[in-house]
Amino acid sequence: MEKSTFKIQHMDCASEENMVRMKLDGVTAVKSMDFDLQKREVTIFHSGELETIEAHINELGLGSSLLSTESTEEDFVAEDAQGQRKLLWTVLLINFGFFVVEMTTGIISKSMGLVADSLDMLADALVYGLSLFAVGSTVTRKKGIAKASGYFQLTLAAVGFIEVVRRVIGDEPMPDFGTMIVVSILALAANAFCLYLLQKGKSKEAHMQASMIFTSNDIIINGGVILAGVLVLLTDSALPDLIVGAVVFVIVIRGAFRILKLAK
Repeated sequence: MEKSTFKIQHMDCASEENMVRMKLDGVTAVKSMDFDLQKREVTIFHSGELETIEAHINELGLGSSLLSTESTEEDFVAEDAQGQRKLLWTVLLINFGFFVVEMTTGIISKSMGLVADSLDMLADALVYGLSLFAVGSTVTRKKGIAKASGYFQLTLAAVGFIEVVRRVIGDEPMPDFGTMIVVSILALAANAFCLYLLQKGKSKEAHMQASMIFTSNDIIINGGVILAGVLVLLTDSALPDLIVGAVVFVIVIRGAFRILKLAK
Protein backbone atom coordinates (compact mmCIF):
# COMPACT_ATOMS: atom_id res chain seq x y z
CA MET A 1 0.00 0.00 0.00
CA GLU A 2 1.16 3.52 -0.82
CA LYS A 3 0.25 6.81 0.81
CA SER A 4 0.44 9.97 -1.31
CA THR A 5 -0.34 13.50 -0.16
CA PHE A 6 -1.40 16.22 -2.59
CA LYS A 7 -1.65 19.96 -2.05
CA ILE A 8 -4.77 21.31 -3.79
CA GLN A 9 -4.48 25.08 -3.67
CA HIS A 10 -8.05 25.92 -4.70
CA MET A 11 -9.80 23.27 -2.61
CA ASP A 12 -11.27 25.77 -0.17
CA CYS A 13 -14.68 24.23 0.49
CA ALA A 14 -16.42 20.88 0.55
CA SER A 15 -17.74 21.13 -3.02
CA GLU A 16 -14.16 21.00 -4.38
CA GLU A 17 -13.51 18.03 -2.09
CA ASN A 18 -16.43 16.19 -3.67
CA MET A 19 -15.17 17.05 -7.16
CA VAL A 20 -11.86 15.35 -6.28
CA ARG A 21 -13.78 12.35 -4.92
CA MET A 22 -15.82 12.05 -8.11
CA LYS A 23 -12.78 12.43 -10.34
CA LEU A 24 -11.01 9.56 -8.60
CA ASP A 25 -14.12 7.41 -8.22
CA GLY A 26 -13.27 5.25 -11.23
CA VAL A 27 -9.64 4.66 -10.26
CA THR A 28 -9.66 1.16 -8.74
CA ALA A 29 -6.22 1.63 -7.16
CA VAL A 30 -7.63 4.27 -4.79
CA LYS A 31 -8.63 2.62 -1.51
CA SER A 32 -9.29 5.59 0.76
CA MET A 33 -8.98 9.39 0.86
CA ASP A 34 -8.43 11.69 3.83
CA PHE A 35 -9.15 15.40 3.22
CA ASP A 36 -7.87 18.35 5.24
CA LEU A 37 -9.65 21.48 4.02
CA GLN A 38 -7.79 23.67 6.47
CA LYS A 39 -4.43 22.72 4.93
CA ARG A 40 -6.00 22.17 1.48
CA GLU A 41 -4.47 18.71 1.30
CA VAL A 42 -5.70 15.22 0.48
CA THR A 43 -3.92 12.02 1.53
CA ILE A 44 -4.69 9.07 -0.72
CA PHE A 45 -4.12 5.42 0.16
CA HIS A 46 -3.65 3.49 -3.06
CA SER A 47 -2.12 0.39 -4.59
CA GLY A 48 0.01 1.84 -7.38
CA GLU A 49 -1.15 3.96 -10.35
CA LEU A 50 0.23 7.17 -8.86
CA GLU A 51 0.66 8.77 -12.29
CA THR A 52 -2.99 8.05 -13.14
CA ILE A 53 -4.18 9.51 -9.83
CA GLU A 54 -2.04 12.61 -10.28
CA ALA A 55 -3.25 13.11 -13.86
CA HIS A 56 -6.90 12.85 -12.80
CA ILE A 57 -6.46 15.42 -10.03
CA ASN A 58 -4.54 17.80 -12.32
CA GLU A 59 -7.36 17.70 -14.87
CA LEU A 60 -9.63 19.52 -12.42
CA GLY A 61 -7.46 22.63 -12.59
CA LEU A 62 -7.49 23.22 -8.85
CA GLY A 63 -3.78 24.00 -8.57
CA SER A 64 -2.66 20.57 -7.39
CA SER A 65 0.85 19.33 -6.63
CA LEU A 66 2.25 16.10 -5.18
CA LEU A 67 3.80 16.74 -1.77
CA SER A 68 4.96 13.25 -0.85
CA THR A 69 4.47 9.57 -1.56
CA GLU A 70 5.67 6.60 0.45
CA SER A 71 5.02 2.95 1.14
CA THR A 72 3.01 2.36 4.28
CA GLU A 73 1.74 -0.51 6.35
CA GLU A 74 -0.66 1.59 8.41
CA ASP A 75 -4.30 0.63 8.13
CA PHE A 76 -6.52 3.11 6.37
CA VAL A 77 -9.95 3.78 7.80
CA ALA A 78 -12.82 2.80 5.55
CA GLU A 79 -15.16 5.73 5.01
CA ASP A 80 -18.67 5.64 6.41
CA ALA A 81 -20.58 5.72 3.12
CA GLN A 82 -24.01 5.93 4.75
CA GLY A 83 -22.93 8.76 7.05
CA GLN A 84 -21.36 10.63 4.15
CA ARG A 85 -24.53 10.31 2.06
CA LYS A 86 -26.59 11.70 4.95
CA LEU A 87 -24.27 14.69 5.24
CA LEU A 88 -24.33 15.27 1.49
CA TRP A 89 -28.13 15.23 1.46
CA THR A 90 -28.21 17.74 4.32
CA VAL A 91 -25.85 20.25 2.71
CA LEU A 92 -27.46 19.71 -0.71
CA LEU A 93 -30.89 20.63 0.66
CA ILE A 94 -29.49 23.65 2.53
CA ASN A 95 -27.71 24.94 -0.59
CA PHE A 96 -30.65 24.29 -2.91
CA GLY A 97 -33.05 25.89 -0.44
CA PHE A 98 -30.98 29.06 -0.31
CA PHE A 99 -30.65 29.01 -4.10
CA VAL A 100 -34.45 29.30 -4.28
CA VAL A 101 -34.56 31.97 -1.53
CA GLU A 102 -31.77 34.11 -3.03
CA MET A 103 -32.99 33.77 -6.60
CA THR A 104 -36.52 34.79 -5.57
CA THR A 105 -35.46 37.69 -3.36
CA GLY A 106 -32.82 38.74 -5.90
CA ILE A 107 -35.42 39.06 -8.65
CA ILE A 108 -37.89 40.87 -6.36
CA SER A 109 -35.26 43.26 -4.96
CA LYS A 110 -33.62 43.70 -8.40
CA SER A 111 -30.23 42.68 -6.98
CA MET A 112 -27.83 40.95 -9.38
CA GLY A 113 -25.54 40.23 -6.43
CA LEU A 114 -28.20 38.04 -4.82
CA VAL A 115 -29.06 36.37 -8.14
CA ALA A 116 -25.39 35.59 -8.73
CA ASP A 117 -24.93 34.32 -5.17
CA SER A 118 -27.96 32.05 -5.65
CA LEU A 119 -26.24 30.46 -8.65
CA ASP A 120 -23.14 29.90 -6.53
CA MET A 121 -25.38 28.07 -4.05
CA LEU A 122 -26.85 26.08 -6.94
CA ALA A 123 -23.34 25.22 -8.14
CA ASP A 124 -22.50 23.68 -4.76
CA ALA A 125 -25.85 21.85 -4.69
CA LEU A 126 -25.09 20.40 -8.14
CA VAL A 127 -21.71 19.09 -6.96
CA TYR A 128 -23.27 17.47 -3.88
CA GLY A 129 -26.04 16.06 -6.06
CA LEU A 130 -23.53 14.65 -8.52
CA SER A 131 -21.71 12.96 -5.65
CA LEU A 132 -24.95 11.34 -4.52
CA PHE A 133 -26.62 10.37 -7.78
CA ALA A 134 -23.45 9.18 -9.52
CA VAL A 135 -22.89 6.46 -6.91
CA GLY A 136 -23.18 3.06 -8.56
CA SER A 137 -23.57 4.57 -12.02
CA THR A 138 -21.54 3.56 -15.03
CA VAL A 139 -18.63 5.77 -16.06
CA THR A 140 -20.53 6.88 -19.17
CA ARG A 141 -23.58 7.88 -17.13
CA LYS A 142 -21.45 9.75 -14.58
CA LYS A 143 -19.81 11.73 -17.35
CA GLY A 144 -23.20 12.46 -18.91
CA ILE A 145 -24.60 13.77 -15.62
CA ALA A 146 -21.52 15.95 -15.07
CA LYS A 147 -21.68 17.34 -18.60
CA ALA A 148 -25.39 18.21 -18.36
CA SER A 149 -24.91 19.86 -14.95
CA GLY A 150 -21.88 21.83 -16.15
CA TYR A 151 -23.62 23.18 -19.25
CA PHE A 152 -26.76 24.03 -17.24
CA GLN A 153 -24.71 26.03 -14.74
CA LEU A 154 -22.67 27.66 -17.51
CA THR A 155 -25.83 28.75 -19.35
CA LEU A 156 -27.42 30.29 -16.26
CA ALA A 157 -24.22 32.15 -15.35
CA ALA A 158 -23.75 33.44 -18.92
CA VAL A 159 -27.34 34.73 -19.01
CA GLY A 160 -26.78 36.43 -15.66
CA PHE A 161 -23.57 38.06 -16.87
CA ILE A 162 -25.37 39.38 -19.96
CA GLU A 163 -28.08 40.80 -17.71
CA VAL A 164 -25.42 42.65 -15.68
CA VAL A 165 -24.08 44.23 -18.88
CA ARG A 166 -27.61 45.20 -19.94
CA ARG A 167 -28.24 46.88 -16.59
CA VAL A 168 -24.96 48.79 -16.74
CA ILE A 169 -25.89 50.15 -20.17
CA GLY A 170 -29.57 50.75 -19.38
CA ASP A 171 -31.28 52.86 -16.74
CA GLU A 172 -32.35 50.30 -14.16
CA PRO A 173 -33.96 50.97 -10.75
CA MET A 174 -31.91 50.74 -7.55
CA PRO A 175 -31.73 47.35 -5.84
CA ASP A 176 -33.21 46.97 -2.35
CA PHE A 177 -30.07 47.15 -0.20
CA GLY A 178 -31.93 46.01 2.92
CA THR A 179 -32.99 42.73 1.31
CA MET A 180 -29.47 42.23 -0.06
CA ILE A 181 -27.87 42.56 3.37
CA VAL A 182 -30.38 40.47 5.34
CA VAL A 183 -30.59 37.58 2.86
CA SER A 184 -26.80 37.50 2.39
CA ILE A 185 -26.25 37.34 6.16
CA LEU A 186 -28.64 34.36 6.28
CA ALA A 187 -26.82 32.73 3.34
CA LEU A 188 -23.47 33.26 5.07
CA ALA A 189 -24.87 31.58 8.20
CA ALA A 190 -26.10 28.66 6.06
CA ASN A 191 -22.66 28.23 4.46
CA ALA A 192 -20.97 28.36 7.85
CA PHE A 193 -23.40 25.73 9.15
CA CYS A 194 -22.66 23.47 6.17
CA LEU A 195 -18.93 23.77 6.88
CA TYR A 196 -19.57 22.95 10.52
CA LEU A 197 -21.57 19.82 9.62
CA LEU A 198 -19.02 18.61 7.08
CA GLN A 199 -16.09 19.12 9.43
CA LYS A 200 -17.88 17.65 12.44
CA GLY A 201 -18.79 14.59 10.39
CA LYS A 202 -15.12 13.74 9.84
CA SER A 203 -14.10 13.59 13.48
CA LYS A 204 -15.38 14.56 16.89
CA GLU A 205 -12.66 17.16 17.33
CA ALA A 206 -12.50 18.51 13.78
CA HIS A 207 -15.64 20.66 13.99
CA MET A 208 -13.62 23.47 15.57
CA GLN A 209 -11.67 23.72 12.32
CA ALA A 210 -14.75 25.06 10.55
CA SER A 211 -14.15 28.50 12.04
CA MET A 212 -10.71 28.49 10.43
CA ILE A 213 -11.99 27.89 6.90
CA PHE A 214 -13.83 31.18 6.54
CA THR A 215 -11.63 32.05 3.57
CA SER A 216 -13.71 29.76 1.36
CA ASN A 217 -15.17 31.24 -1.82
CA ASP A 218 -18.75 30.84 -0.63
CA ILE A 219 -18.34 32.94 2.49
CA ILE A 220 -16.21 35.54 0.68
CA ILE A 221 -19.01 35.86 -1.89
CA ASN A 222 -21.63 36.25 0.85
CA GLY A 223 -19.49 38.98 2.41
CA GLY A 224 -19.13 40.64 -0.99
CA VAL A 225 -22.90 40.88 -1.44
CA ILE A 226 -23.28 42.29 2.08
CA LEU A 227 -20.61 44.90 1.30
CA ALA A 228 -22.33 45.70 -2.01
CA GLY A 229 -25.61 46.30 -0.14
CA VAL A 230 -23.88 48.70 2.25
CA LEU A 231 -22.22 50.53 -0.68
CA VAL A 232 -25.55 50.80 -2.52
CA LEU A 233 -26.93 52.50 0.60
CA LEU A 234 -23.93 54.84 1.00
CA THR A 235 -23.45 55.75 -2.68
CA ASP A 236 -27.09 55.67 -3.78
CA SER A 237 -25.89 53.75 -6.85
CA ALA A 238 -26.62 50.30 -8.26
CA LEU A 239 -23.03 49.98 -9.51
CA PRO A 240 -21.62 48.10 -6.43
CA ASP A 241 -24.34 45.45 -6.80
CA LEU A 242 -23.61 45.04 -10.51
CA ILE A 243 -19.85 44.78 -9.95
CA VAL A 244 -20.25 42.08 -7.29
CA GLY A 245 -22.80 40.29 -9.47
CA ALA A 246 -20.39 40.26 -12.42
CA VAL A 247 -17.51 38.93 -10.30
CA VAL A 248 -19.65 36.15 -8.83
CA PHE A 249 -20.96 35.15 -12.26
CA VAL A 250 -17.35 34.77 -13.42
CA ILE A 251 -16.64 32.55 -10.38
CA VAL A 252 -19.72 30.44 -11.18
CA ILE A 253 -18.65 30.13 -14.83
CA ARG A 254 -15.23 28.94 -13.68
CA GLY A 255 -16.94 26.39 -11.45
CA ALA A 256 -19.02 25.18 -14.39
CA PHE A 257 -15.87 24.50 -16.40
CA ARG A 258 -14.51 22.47 -13.49
CA ILE A 259 -17.66 20.35 -13.45
CA LEU A 260 -17.30 19.83 -17.19
CA LYS A 261 -13.78 18.51 -16.57
CA LEU A 262 -15.40 15.66 -14.62
CA ALA A 263 -16.97 14.57 -17.90
CA LYS A 264 -13.59 14.00 -19.58
